[in-house]
Amino acid sequence: MECLLYSDGAARGNPGPAGAGATILKADGTVVGEVCTYLGEMTNNQAEYRALLLALDKASTLGATQITIYADSELLVRQVKGEYRVRDAGLKPLFHDVMGRLQKLDGYTIQHIPREKNKRADQLANLAIDSQKL
Repeated sequence: MECLLYSDGAARGNPGPAGAGATILKADGTVVGEVCTYLGEMTNNQAEYRALLLALDKASTLGATQITIYADSELLVRQVKGEYRVRDAGLKPLFHDVMGRLQKLDGYTIQHIPREKNKRADQLANLAIDSQKL
């Protein structure tokens, strides 16, 4: 199954309380799954990677074999594409986990999008953080 995946991680404070959000859609635009998870204390970049990992896991359980990933983190997108090296020690294991999951797929693409086009994933990431204040 081919899926579109919109992923976002958020941290308030950097590091600070963090959340992950993602929306998974079929190729026709039908939403088939969402992720909204509180992550604890971490940096924004770590939250971006964790959000993508959770979204890839969710897409896998839904039967996705071909994925188009959209994310508003330019760093994450460029690192996954191999345009930037991963230098941060805290991101290296997360990067390797992402690449391991991506290699199990029949195919994938990843694209940077403006934050305005990633509103639902951003909303879910922030909702995850807010849920901890209750």
